[in-house]
Amino acid sequence: MNKFNEAVKRIDHKNAKDPNLETANGKEFPKELLYSQRMTEKLLDFHPRASEALQIAARAQHICRWKVPRHTYPMNRVGYLKWREGLKKTHAEITDGILEEVGYDEDFRKRVSFLIQKRLIKKDEESQIMEDVVCLVFLEHYFEDFAAKHKDDKVVDIVKKTWAKMSPEGHQAASKLPLSEHSLSLIKEALE
Repeated sequence: MNKFNEAVKRIDHKNAKDPNLETANGKEFPKELLYSQRMTEKLLDFHPRASEALQIAARAQHICRWKVPRHTYPMNRVGYLKWREGLKKTHAEITDGILEEVGYDEDFRKRVSFLIQKRLIKKDEESQIMEDVVCLVFLEHYFEDFAAKHKDDKVVDIVKKTWAKMSPEGHQAASKLPLSEHSLSLIKEALE
């Protein structure tokens, strides 16, 4: 058994159970399965020599996310931040269980958990790559819908926060994404 392939297969199996569907290229997918595939695709495009740990962390970044709905936390800024932290721990724990089952050692599993939780971005190279990939996937696949549902000033604020988390390499990759004129104008406004 190839541990890496088996781990990816098990992550995908869990994410395939997402009851929320999303359409891409005229086909419906379980939402988090599609997200995980987009994360892998973007990671390998952005950083083709990504380590095995980083590839698994990217694939599992939202594993079983639908099981912890946003409304289970207070609907304010503090509640949102607690929800996000809770999700990171949940994703790391589920992934750790999979990695243990397929035979990865504790040090490898701890590294994957560290990366899923995006610890020490700006200080740890792989955590920064993970953050860049998360931001690039958001901008390429989810930003347009997000922007359509919110007022421009909120969107500009989100772009500022997203941009601040990214590396110069991430900024360069983001500048090449195929975005609408309106999205590009919001990003430009955020960066001025």
